[in-house]
Amino acid sequence: MGTAIAKQDRIGARVPHEVYETLCRAAELTGATVNQFLVQAALKEAQEVIERQEIIRLSPRDWNWLLDLMENPPKPNAKLKAALKRYEKARQDDAGTTFSWGS
Repeated sequence: MGTAIAKQDRIGARVPHEVYETLCRAAELTGATVNQFLVQAALKEAQEVIERQEIIRLSPRDWNWLLDLMENPPKPNAKLKAALKRYEKARQDDAGTTFSWGS
């Protein structure tokens, strides 16, 4: 049985010569090729961007406030009740989904 080979894609970029020289120098200092350096740096930045967008960080004070709010929610006010009615109407209007074609 053969080993599966992972599919690879190509990324290319045109940069000013000064940028290229800086990248070459940094790659050399880390013992990587320019391509390896670029992929490692871009992947690290991409992961950080995704993390910043997907993870909510709270201080201990804010975490305790949120936890208390979830465990002891306030009674619904008139605006929340009206919003819930609109939500339920939208669900009924479109076969059980939250999308509504009408107003």
